[in-house]
Amino acid sequence: MIPISKPNLDAAEKEAVLEVLNSGIIASGPKVKEFEKQFAAYTGVKHAIAVSNGTCSLHTCLVMNGIGKGDRVLTTPFSFIATANSILHAGATPVFADIKEDSFNIDPEKIEEALKRDIFRKIKAVMVVHLYGQVCDMDAISAITKKYKVKLIEDAAQAHGAKFSGQKAGTFGDGGSFSLYATKNITTAEGGMVVTNDDRAAEIARSFINHGSERVYYHTRLGYNYRMTDIEAAIGLVQLKKLDSFNEKRRQNSAELSAHLSKFDFIVPPKEGGKNFHIYHQFTIRVKNNRRDEVLKTLTDNGIGAKIFYPIAIHKQPFYEQVLRKIPSMPASERAALEVISLPVHPGLTREEIEAIKGAFDRIRA
Repeated sequence: MIPISKPNLDAAEKEAVLEVLNSGIIASGPKVKEFEKQFAAYTGVKHAIAVSNGTCSLHTCLVMNGIGKGDRVLTTPFSFIATANSILHAGATPVFADIKEDSFNIDPEKIEEALKRDIFRKIKAVMVVHLYGQVCDMDAISAITKKYKVKLIEDAAQAHGAKFSGQKAGTFGDGGSFSLYATKNITTAEGGMVVTNDDRAAEIARSFINHGSERVYYHTRLGYNYRMTDIEAAIGLVQLKKLDSFNEKRRQNSAELSAHLSKFDFIVPPKEGGKNFHIYHQFTIRVKNNRRDEVLKTLTDNGIGAKIFYPIAIHKQPFYEQVLRKIPSMPASERAALEVISLPVHPGLTREEIEAIKGAFDRIRA
């Protein structure tokens, strides 16, 4: 089976981990500090704060921006559930705005409609998700959040190195959040990163991930143990050097598959917006005419590890139907959940595997 994702690790990561093990400093230490410094430089921000996973990163990002009990955060219903869960973790309530059909990203027009309806001004932040590796329309969204004076937070868990108008994901608003899980474009096995240009927000974040401590045994707020280890950071430092080459390989593989799939009138390959630099964390197609099950079975039968991200929109999840109640329909998100399939495009694909993916589609009847 050709896997949908595959961590790309070699001798360099092994040597980096062994160096840490031999040093005796395996918890959060100098490697974490160096990884934070390098990640901030790569992303183009003043501060990067390493954490234990992507969900912790989102939670921290919200808290450092003052989001808490009684607040509402506007976000997309078409994402991994951690996006909405992190809002609940912060004590706030998620509200949803539907997505654009072509990009799967939150629709700026729907954001503005929701903010206009919010007559009591309970929405304190907009959390966008740069889904599948493509940045949202940040020109429009940045203008809207400034107009309504709400915080702008970026869930860039799938967008390491993605750009909009040449600016990297995670740097447009009041804070950005990255995941470094094993399936991401770079990995530390588990892990995450918070980025910001706000000095005070960075101070709060560093305290929050360390039990609310501002110095040893001096605690000024409720916090958590969200720290990254030096073992993970050592892997991250090596992976970060490879990120651009990994992304370029994903783009090459995606372009080849898009060209091949364009001959099928019931398949819509992903579209890259004019200002976007898409890094294809997932290469996600739409399958029209109620043929997704057929296509997925053919791919699976031919050893292609295709997968559906995400088969149920967040507002349709049983938990959120119970907790939030009376959630309006989100037709674009609900339609996407019924049509999307993601295909392998990771940089570890061989020429033979790319040809096998193309060949599997050629076995599907017209």
